[in-house]
Amino acid sequence: MTEVGRPIFGATLPGCATPCARQTPLTDAEVHEVVELLANARERRATIELPERLRTRHWDSITRIVLELDTRRGLPPIGWKIGAASETVRRAEGLPYPSPGRLYKGNVFKSGSTLPPELFINYRNNECEFAFIMDKELVPRSTPYTEEEVDQAIGCMVLAMEIGDTVFPDWYGVSGYLGSCLDNGGGAAIVHGDPIPDWRKLDLPNTRIDLYLNGTWVKSGTGEAAMGHPRTSLTWLVNWLNSRGITLAAGEIVSTGTCTGHCFAAPGDEIRAVFEGVGEVTVDYA
Repeated sequence: MTEVGRPIFGATLPGCATPCARQTPLTDAEVHEVVELLANARERRATIELPERLRTRHWDSITRIVLELDTRRGLPPIGWKIGAASETVRRAEGLPYPSPGRLYKGNVFKSGSTLPPELFINYRNNECEFAFIMDKELVPRSTPYTEEEVDQAIGCMVLAMEIGDTVFPDWYGVSGYLGSCLDNGGGAAIVHGDPIPDWRKLDLPNTRIDLYLNGTWVKSGTGEAAMGHPRTSLTWLVNWLNSRGITLAAGEIVSTGTCTGHCFAAPGDEIRAVFEGVGEVTVDYA
């Protein structure tokens, strides 16, 4: 057991990726090629290596791929996840910014679920998070949304376990070309608890979260890891969407980023997250 759960994350240790040489944008043809490689690998549940000539650390190219991959896959969406909201995770993966990804209807589960192996390709990377379900839509406009405006659009909060996966064979190694970011922000599934309507009474930044793997304590964290407050992280995502002309719809769920870093699990494992004084989330892997 390690501080990131089972040591099954690939050959590269956290924070030890070698940055690729290219910093320039991908061409339209290259973006299309990467999107097709990722979409086909996801559909076939296949592990792939991204050709060296398609590797870049140009952030706008990465975010363009995330959005075009979502369109290419054509799956019914149910919300968004925010990868690397935590500065600790950004350091471990060498990321310049948080990394959004889509959540899809077929990949959302209730706490206590057993997740089938066909959901995953290489990893089951567990991240304890606070998630919000929106009551009102937030449409694109010319000015950023304030945190107070975003707060007024929230319907409820749920405790969540966001589960990461990628088509690439070395989780931290692909950080050299921001690989997990371009592959839907590393998002695979989310497990969540019951709605908590009165979440505003809770001290989320100071809420302690303890993560257990098969009953053994692995690590702890607090809500402060999500940009200081999970609502702040949500507001960041709202304005990321706003700047790209994308509506955050009523009923969509947004998972606001890991508060406990990474914890890699294997088939047969049980993960339990205890949010002190609030509740818990559990997930089993078949």
